[in-house]
Amino acid sequence: MSHIPPKQEGDPETTGHSWDGIEEFNNPLPRWWLWAFYATIVWGIGYSIAYPAWPGISKATAGVLGYSTRAEVAEEIAAVDQANAAINARLESVELTAIAEDPELLNYAGNAGAAVFRTWCAQCHGSGAAGAQASGYPNLLDDDWLWGGDIAAIHETVSYGIRTEDHPDTRFSMMPAFGRDDLLEREQISQVTNYVMSLSGTPRDADEVAAGAEVFAENCAACHAEDGTGDRMQGAPDLTDAIWLYGGDYERLVEAVHGSRYGVMPAWQGRLSEAQIRAVSAYVHGLGGGE
Repeated sequence: MSHIPPKQEGDPETTGHSWDGIEEFNNPLPRWWLWAFYATIVWGIGYSIAYPAWPGISKATAGVLGYSTRAEVAEEIAAVDQANAAINARLESVELTAIAEDPELLNYAGNAGAAVFRTWCAQCHGSGAAGAQASGYPNLLDDDWLWGGDIAAIHETVSYGIRTEDHPDTRFSMMPAFGRDDLLEREQISQVTNYVMSLSGTPRDADEVAAGAEVFAENCAACHAEDGTGDRMQGAPDLTDAIWLYGGDYERLVEAVHGSRYGVMPAWQGRLSEAQIRAVSAYVHGLGGGE
């Protein structure tokens, strides 16, 4: 059993709390601690009056000093824009193909374009620009381009977007939904899928390839060309290079033929400045797959 010392004369009053015979003294807090505590209260009240603090219906109180972190960031951005105004003007004025001929401009466009890409494009194309096949986001590192891979074509794609309602000049093409719209029978879809697989690899059912070639010639060659090499000017992919936007296995291809694909890319003209669009176009062109 624990030993409980007897209460001594002069001991402070207790709080009335007792546990296992142990009583809690009601000792006052040290004065330095109290004064520090009171000081923090005064400081907090003063700070909330001087700076934005109290939440309102739509925003916090502004504070008597009128300070704003957003305004501070806006000032810093404006200062950077002012510092880059001259080179941005050069970037906007030169021919797109001339950017690569000017080392200073090319270096600036590469760095500025990388920042634009990480901010606006990486969400879909990935931080490394390798895309996401399962979701239909193109790999920007290879040399397979649906609408052309020279810098002018990339600039147009970034500016106007693809199949978007954001711009009247958007790049637009649509593959028919051969199954959903009853344009082909299920057997024909299987046949043409096996034929398409045979163009770049091994079909799942080689016996259907010959019949699939006839279905392809009648329904698909107008866009993908008779040999399946596609037509980049209308966004019809090359079916012979084993590069697939949504996957090249039998099930994925059947899904594409049956229900079509309708990927959308936003138009960045109006959202980004012309200098930013040119910078990110130069950056993407320089990733390795640009023509």
